[in-house]
Amino acid sequence: MSGDSTDSSVGLADPKLDKRRRNTLDLINKLHNTGVQIDIDLPQIAVIGQQSAGKSSLIESISGITLPRAAGACTRCPTECRLSQSDKPWQCVVSLRFTTDANGQPLGQARNEVFGSIIKDKSEVEERIKRAQRAILNPSSPPAKFLDGEDEDTGSELSFSRNCVSLQISGPDVADLSFCDLPGLIASVRTGGNANDIQLVESLITSYIKKSSCIILLAVACETDFENQGAHHLTKQYDPEGKRTIGVLTKPDRIQAGEEGRWTTFIKNEKEPLNNNWFCVKQPNSSELKTGLSWQEARRNEDDFFSTTPWSELEGVYQQYLRTRNLVARLSTVLSDLVLKRLPEIQDELEQAITRTETSLSKLPKGPSKDPLSEVMNLIHEFKSDVSRHADGVPEPNALHQLIRPEQERFRRAIRDTIPAFIPFHKASQRQFESPPFLIAEDADEPVDNLKSTKQARFTYYIDEVLYKAQAARTRELPGNYPFSVQMEYIKASTKNWERPALELCQVVHTILAKYLKDLIHNHFSSFGQGFLERRVRILLQDQLKKCLERAEEKIRWFVTLEEGPSTLNTHYLSDYKDKFMAHYKSERARAHHPQLLAAISTGGTAMSDEVRRVLVALADIHVTGVSPEDISKMLPPDNYEPALEIMADVRAYIQVAYRRFVDYVPSIIDRELIRGTEREILRVLYSGLGIFGPNGSEICKELARENLGVAHKREELTMKLERLNTASYELLSMGS
Repeated sequence: MSGDSTDSSVGLADPKLDKRRRNTLDLINKLHNTGVQIDIDLPQIAVIGQQSAGKSSLIESISGITLPRAAGACTRCPTECRLSQSDKPWQCVVSLRFTTDANGQPLGQARNEVFGSIIKDKSEVEERIKRAQRAILNPSSPPAKFLDGEDEDTGSELSFSRNCVSLQISGPDVADLSFCDLPGLIASVRTGGNANDIQLVESLITSYIKKSSCIILLAVACETDFENQGAHHLTKQYDPEGKRTIGVLTKPDRIQAGEEGRWTTFIKNEKEPLNNNWFCVKQPNSSELKTGLSWQEARRNEDDFFSTTPWSELEGVYQQYLRTRNLVARLSTVLSDLVLKRLPEIQDELEQAITRTETSLSKLPKGPSKDPLSEVMNLIHEFKSDVSRHADGVPEPNALHQLIRPEQERFRRAIRDTIPAFIPFHKASQRQFESPPFLIAEDADEPVDNLKSTKQARFTYYIDEVLYKAQAARTRELPGNYPFSVQMEYIKASTKNWERPALELCQVVHTILAKYLKDLIHNHFSSFGQGFLERRVRILLQDQLKKCLERAEEKIRWFVTLEEGPSTLNTHYLSDYKDKFMAHYKSERARAHHPQLLAAISTGGTAMSDEVRRVLVALADIHVTGVSPEDISKMLPPDNYEPALEIMADVRAYIQVAYRRFVDYVPSIIDRELIRGTEREILRVLYSGLGIFGPNGSEICKELARENLGVAHKREELTMKLERLNTASYELLSMGS
């Protein structure tokens, strides 16, 4: 391709590009400008090669700008070029993009910083890039230090960096393209150099070329043996089939005469074949650059070189792989084709990334409030309402009262186990005594094994023991009378054991309530601020809960003392229980001592025995009517143990009444003083303890609402990411509209 001096276009600006391809290249450039390449694998050209492989000259021919060439000012960090065609005059904006901090640690979010004013003159670009690169290599110093004043080379903190210089170039003769010039691979480290630089540069290049949408522009200098140029080996590692690599031979004028054939085999794609072939370009040498050779003159010289040297002997089919313009055309085609292929995938990836990012944002705690005082008050009131709801009772399996109920049942059984079992027989008889049927009916919810037999009762007293104790206690009583102290002794022997189970119930309810409140506090306050409010509320309510526990225990102890002096106005139930126990004791004794009589009586009705029938008839003859078969047992001689039976029935009846009263009242005390007591005082305790209505209330709430730095950074990172993704999605949709 000849170098026409009338063609003022620079780099990849090709007026022959169809509108669709130009729009495609413009779109990918806009997507790169959004920064979304951090999140999505965007098509991009990465220029790689060994140090001094001619990459800088190649970039200059593509971009139309001059890169730094002074000693020590070669590419030390990525230089990304965003080229876009515009009707406005040519301009260049230089920015610094930081992806790592001063210590080389990755940043959560890339930071872009414009470096200097807009450049209107191309001759100023080289100096600006040089200064920008020095700013990148000295991260502990402010970039402005290198922008203003003299740029004295006093050394750099870093030899290479992952942070990059970004050039946004636009103008009428500029193409729509994005590419990145990467530091050259280092073959060896000079004396005094850093051996880690070799690995650093290689990993930096790898971070670009490992992406499946990266077009690798591999620069190979013809002045060095191909096998000794490690850039090709690295490319083969990540693109083994050569599908996305475009090879370019540089410095063909350095080939010794007669050895061109070693390199033309690449152009013929016979050696190390690539899908997009190898190209060869001729850029100005150092002496030509010193003369201020123009871009158009450089292209004419390139044409002359390939037209007059042995390269001109290549068949016509291979001439398309010589010269910069042919390389430019292929780059443009390959990149636009890749963009067109990737667009549907990019759209899907953007939508998925937006969904994931929105989900991640939604999972973060709610952002800081603009009115923290109102929000704190609202949180407290919502918490109080929720505690009240759970204190009232929530119909859920593991709610507060459902957790407490099994403990209340254990408490009831513990108290019931202290009730004495009175056996209406001599201790020596070893007779078994079944619980009265009416007790079994009352405790229908209890397992039968816990109620039927008294042989496992904690306190068991036999009738002879009771009578002996009663007789031993008599002082001035009339015959047949016994002091009440006997009943008192039996009653106290049982009730003195009631305090411990009651206090244990109080303690276990306190433990359950504390855990329950902790969970409610976490649910209501954990997402507010850095957790200060949650911790303060938990501490305040722990203290309040402890006070309520102490009050509940005090009330329980007071209630236990009431049982020290047996008393009840529930005379109806006391009398009813006494009659039932007395009848049961007598019945059991009669069954043991007069089994035949009771057997005859128990048949009753038409099946009653002849003896019982004759007794009833004889009583009727002497006008004694209304007598039932059961009344016959009352004609038996008086039981010598009648006083003991009276005492046993008295004690057992009272303890039954007191037991029912105690197992009802203790849970009620705990509910009122501990559960309801805590719930009632929540607002007062929190308002007072937090001090939100004091003179510094607003400041206190601001401090409480202060967001966790990690969460704040995560929110900022996700918000910026979502903004990038949405902006990129908008650009993509705008293309189709």
